[in-house]
Amino acid sequence: MKKKAIIISIKGLRLTTKEKLLLSNEGPWGIILFKRNIKSFTQIQSLIKDIKKLTKNKNFPILIDEEGSTVTRLSNIINHNISANYFGNLYLINEKLCIQLYKKYLDTLCKCLKNIGLNINTIPVLDVLRAKTSSVIGTRSFSNNPNIVKTLGQITVNQCHKNKIISVIKHIPGHGCAISDSHYHMPKVNLDYKELNKIDFHPFKYNSAKLAMTAHILFKKIDPFNVCTFSKKIISEIIRKKLGYKGILMSDDISMRALKYDLITNAKKSFEAGCNLVLYCAGDINDNFKLIKSVPYIDKFTSKKTSEIYKILR
Repeated sequence: MKKKAIIISIKGLRLTTKEKLLLSNEGPWGIILFKRNIKSFTQIQSLIKDIKKLTKNKNFPILIDEEGSTVTRLSNIINHNISANYFGNLYLINEKLCIQLYKKYLDTLCKCLKNIGLNINTIPVLDVLRAKTSSVIGTRSFSNNPNIVKTLGQITVNQCHKNKIISVIKHIPGHGCAISDSHYHMPKVNLDYKELNKIDFHPFKYNSAKLAMTAHILFKKIDPFNVCTFSKKIISEIIRKKLGYKGILMSDDISMRALKYDLITNAKKSFEAGCNLVLYCAGDINDNFKLIKSVPYIDKFTSKKTSEIYKILR
């Protein structure tokens, strides 16, 4: 089945009849799971088994935000109360030890995800900590040093791929400079390109990740009218050219309040700007159907990059 350019979400612990029809008949590119979908190891395994059976695809993309510490969806199953910032601080003390421990940590985390049936984890956060970074990022960031963020970010991608888990770099081209939470407000950043390029954009440069998630941020001195997700200029000139990103570009959640339009318009504007996939996290079945009927099928570029993802997952 040809895939639609959307990652959907569901409401509960089991698939409803309508959600089953959505997965089997409509062809979403992937699905993202949240804490509301997870109760126990056997329950989540059963849910994922049903998803893969309905989509007739053992490699069907099943995403999760499993960063550890403040962002964990699997707390009912695994406990890894450790933040990216912990490893960033350790890097300053002992670089070699940090890398060794971090790789072992990632190996263990990836093994847990694979045992559950998940295959995409939306890590690493490549946002650089600044003096007034919004608490929504906080310790999810490795460091206030862009070089440390870049180094540990690429290690994350490499190690996840080695363990047959796909990673998602976020929030491209950088959320650390925002002082407000894009879940609730549109962050507006007044820094110029030169400073952003030196600090916030730096960790994303030439990263080999297969997936990247956009930032719902308005960079007033680059594109005063559009958040990054809606900005042709930022996606084509900065993300694709200056940062050299060559993978699939997915939007952050199009139901976040940083985006001021309705869901259909938010999706349309994301595609027009250059996003390859849109992400919808609220899980409303009616909105899922409306969106999947309105979004395009994936293009040749996304199809090719999806095949590359499937090769890693084999």
